[in-house]
Parts: sequence; C-alpha cells; structure tokens
Amino acid sequence: MSTAQRRDSHDDMHKAAVLQVEDASSAFDEKLEQEHRGDYSGAVGKTDEREIALNHAGAIRLVFLVSSLVPTTNHLHTLMENRNKLDQNALANARLDSLEKHLGLKGTEYNTCISILYVGYLFMQVPSNMLLASKKVRPSLYMASAAALWGVVAALTALAKNYTGLLLIRFFLGVVEAPFYPGALYMLSIFYTRKEIATRVSILYAGNIVATSFAGLIAAATFTTLGGKGGLYGWQYLFIIEGALTVGCAFIAAFMFPDYPLTTRWLSQEERELAHDRILRDTVGGAESQGPMKGLSQALRDPRLYLFAIMQNMHLNATSFNQFFPTVVSSLGFNKTITLLLTAPPSLVAGIVGVCVGLSSGRFNERTYHIATMMGIAIIGFVISCLTFNTAARYTACFMFASGVYSVNSVILGWLSATLGSTPEKKAASLSLVNLVSMASFIYTPYLYNAKDAPKYVTAMSANACFSFVSICCAFGMKFWLKRTNKKMKEENPENSVVYAY
Repeated sequence: MSTAQRRDSHDDMHKAAVLQVEDASSAFDEKLEQEHRGDYSGAVGKTDEREIALNHAGAIRLVFLVSSLVPTTNHLHTLMENRNKLDQNALANARLDSLEKHLGLKGTEYNTCISILYVGYLFMQVPSNMLLASKKVRPSLYMASAAALWGVVAALTALAKNYTGLLLIRFFLGVVEAPFYPGALYMLSIFYTRKEIATRVSILYAGNIVATSFAGLIAAATFTTLGGKGGLYGWQYLFIIEGALTVGCAFIAAFMFPDYPLTTRWLSQEERELAHDRILRDTVGGAESQGPMKGLSQALRDPRLYLFAIMQNMHLNATSFNQFFPTVVSSLGFNKTITLLLTAPPSLVAGIVGVCVGLSSGRFNERTYHIATMMGIAIIGFVISCLTFNTAARYTACFMFASGVYSVNSVILGWLSATLGSTPEKKAASLSLVNLVSMASFIYTPYLYNAKDAPKYVTAMSANACFSFVSICCAFGMKFWLKRTNKKMKEENPENSVVYAY
C-alpha cells in the first residue's frame, strides 16, 4: 500500500472515530434532555445521587419496619395506621364474642355504633389538616398526641355497659382518630413526588389492610385465652390490649415522626432544601402560599375536587364490607375461631396487591386504567358473592373484591394530591375534604348489611358492585378532563413541560 493510500485510510478511520464520538455525545445529550423533560406529564425520575440517598435515609432509621423508603413519614405513619385500623376493627371482631348480647344491643343499634364513629371522625378532619398546613404546630408532636388519645379512648370501650355508653365512646373515638389519616396523607404529599406518592400511600394503606387481617388473629387469641378471666369478657380484654399498644406506639412516634421538609430535625440542611425544592419542581401550577383559609377557598372553588370526592366516595362505599368482614366470612358456615382465622388471608393478599398496584401506577405514571382494572376485578367478586352458596367460590370472591377495592385507594389519593396541590394549603384542604366526603360512606353503608340478608347479603354486594362501576366512570371522566386541561396549558404556554398526569 502506498503512503498516500495509508494516509487516506488513516483519515477515514479518524473521521469514523470522530463520528462515533459525536453520535455517542448526541445520544447522551438526548438522554439527558429526555430525563429533564420527563414523561408525558413532565414527571421525572430521580437522577441526583443526593436525592436518591435522601429517599432511602429513613430505612436506616427504621430498618425493622418492612421497606426501604423515606422519609420516616412512611414507616411511622404505616405503623400508626395499623394501630388505627386495629382499634376500628375491634368492634367488628367483638361482635363475634357476644358483645351485642352483653350490652343488650337490639335491632340496628350495632350498626349505629359502627356509624357514629365516622360522625365524630368527619367533624375534625378539615380543621386538623388546616392546622397542619398553617405550620403553627409540630406535626410529630401533634399527630403522636392524637394517636395517644385515641388509644386511651379505645381502651375505655371496655367500660361500656350498655348501648348509650358504647355510642358515646365510639363518637369520641372518631373525634380523636380524625387528625391521623388525612394528616398522614398530607405529610406524605409534601415529601414525595407524583411518581412516588402512589407507592407510599399504598404502603400506608397496607397498614390498614394488614391490621384488618391480623385483627381477626389477635381477637381469636384474646377470646380463647383471656375470655372470662378476672370477671372480664374476651372483647373487653381486646379493647384494653389494643388501646395500650396504641399508646405505646404513639410514644415512639413522637420522637420519629418528621415535621415539614424544611424543619425536620433528623435531616441535614442540604437534605431539607433538597426535599423542599424537588416537590416545588414537580408541582403543576405552583403558587405562593396564602394561608390555610385561602387554601380552603381555592380547594372549594376547584370543580375537580367534587369529581375526586365522588370517585373516592364510591370507592369507599364499595369497601363497606370491611366493618362486617368477620360477619361476611362467618356466612361460610365455620365456627367463631375458624371464621376469625379465615379473615386474614384475603386481607394479607389485598395488602400485597395494593403495594404492587401502587408501584405500577408510579412506575408508569398512570392512574385511570389501574383504577378501572382493579375495580373491575372487585365487581366480579361482588357478583359471585350474590350468585352462589358454594363455599370455595364465595371465599375466592372475598380475595377478589378485597384486593380490587383496597388496591385503588393509593392511586386515587395520590392522583388527588398531585392534581389539586398548587399550594400546600390547597393540597391539605383538598385531601381532608375528599376524605371527609368519602368517609361519610361509613355512616350509611352499615345499614346495607341486614342480618336478614345473610348469607349472601345480596343488597350490600350488589350495591358494592354498582359503587365500583361509578368509581370507574369517574376515573375516566377525570382523565378526559385533565387531557383537555393539559392541551389548553400547552396552547397558552408551549414551553411548559409540567402538566397533569392521568
């Protein structure tokens, strides 16, 4: 080969190498640009190593509490939500230990005692979340104190002697429990982005579901080992034990709950600023805070609030079987102890499914089809319960409707906080208002479960199927509404990359 040919060959190789470097550089730049732009709604994944480290810091503090998530908000809130649901489910399990007979309850008086808790619960939700959003209290102390109070009141249920006494205790139990769940949702929403929130809420709600499963096991052990000792019935011991455990958990929580992103004591200054700034970047239509009352006004004037309220209300209507789950399972024909044990597996499976659905919703930043799919499965389960006496089919249906309805709670609430969260105050008010409207379902749905309808409970189960269908319709309605809103936002500001997810 001549010198000129070798020179030409060398030049060609050099040009090819340059082109490869340019192509690689262009691909890298395109990848960075894509990461910066995010997905269809502008939501981006975590790329900053400091942000990833922050998102796992809480695991070091509470490694014994299941998952590696942060801030500790998620861990302690999950633990306390577990205690909250155990206290609520205690009455449903106490019914199997002749509570109605011992207190002389007649007709629908038991149903009224179930309902009255939510009357007290509804009164305090909005004021409590507005107080949290005002930043005039330390969330760690405020929520731990509320938890300790509800533990005391729950234990006092053991002192009830008649219908009136039980009714009053249940009302005040609702009042002191009210700050926790909407407050926990708000605290999670100010630490987690749109792609993260559904998973975190699903873990919080898993505390609720796991409590439902273990409540039956705890009740079975209590009734068989302590019932009749010391002159107390098994159901009285159940309330005393669960109330005492709640107070103990509340004491621990006071030291480990977070406060606000910029004031949480166990975060460094850099971590506080990062936690605060990343939520600002991920907020659609972010605006300056103007106080709790202004946030309440903004929430009430946003028409999307009312569609979310209907969606969540219909969803919680369909979960009404929760307060009667032991009763529903008892329709399979087993004795008291076996019935309590059989309540556990459907709830445990539902908790696992709920976390998986939350992870999937966050991973794909999608809400509508997740809600429609899971509520559709629930509808099938409710229909099976209405149609057959076959024991295996009815128990399978329990898995289907429990997994179906429980799993969408995190998706709906995460969607709500991301859509109506232009200011922290509006977000807090929206979460508490929607929770208020949805929890109102527990005031009237207990009356669907008339003892005369056993064992199929056709009225309740068919109503649950209808509630689930309406919730699906609301999800699609919200999707089309937000798509239109995004289109208008793009037309008004083509440079805007952060829009609503659906």
